[in-house]
Amino acid sequence: MKEERKESLNLAYRYYETEDYKRKDQLSSGLAETHEQVNDAYIEGEIRQTNNGANGQDLPD
Repeated sequence: MKEERKESLNLAYRYYETEDYKRKDQLSSGLAETHEQVNDAYIEGEIRQTNNGANGQDLPD
């Protein structure tokens, strides 16, 4: 039981490392993919639709 808990904690405290792109295990693959998605979203930024009035003026949200 103690060994299972230790293994679970090792997985829970695992974070992305650049080597994850080269590793073949499921956890590394998931961390690398999630890192790529977050990075893409950060680089792209937020795209917000503006509310334009009849004269093209921005209206409050």
